[in-house]
Amino acid sequence: MDDVRETLDRLIRENGDDYSGLSKMLGRNAAYIQQFIKRGTPRKLDPEDRLRLASFYGIDEQLLGGPPPTGNDGMVEVPVLNVNVSAGHGALATSEDRKTRFSFDERWLRKLTPARGASLSVVRVMGDSMEPTLSDGDDVLVDASDHGSRLRDGVYVMRIDDTLVVKRIALRPDSPFITIASDNPTYPTWKDIDRSTVHIAGRVLWFGRAL
Repeated sequence: MDDVRETLDRLIRENGDDYSGLSKMLGRNAAYIQQFIKRGTPRKLDPEDRLRLASFYGIDEQLLGGPPPTGNDGMVEVPVLNVNVSAGHGALATSEDRKTRFSFDERWLRKLTPARGASLSVVRVMGDSMEPTLSDGDDVLVDASDHGSRLRDGVYVMRIDDTLVVKRIALRPDSPFITIASDNPTYPTWKDIDRSTVHIAGRVLWFGRAL
């Protein structure tokens, strides 16, 4: 097993993830990650898959076979992933024409999060369930390293079944249960949800909106 496969396998084990769940997160068949790690097929990760995995685990893309980082002149490049997050009734989170990068000033970014650039990504919101906080078409900055033991009250992107959604999470003190709510009161609120059953993709730090 080469360094990339060993690194990915270690990250999966250390974070309590599984091969099939990670494969589904990438929109691949359930055996994709296992075949990559155990059988060496494909020989290299697809660049988009590599980018998503690096963002999810908050690591430099180079550790998964990506190109070495280049000088940034004080700017942090954050990828705009070609996925949308639903703020509605659960449309499938796919898009085919979004693949670019935003650049943020490193000092400004540090005021939002201590996370490294590798754990950050920008995705687009679809739907109105988070109105008035987030609107349809907003771009949101997501910190994929902010979940698990760091989970706290706030707006998060999470995966429910095969759909990425953006919702507000409220924790209950000394309890494994959380409340998942929409800011738009016309949408339902889910109470007493076991946090271990919710796959958190990351915390929403910032949003941008076209006028």
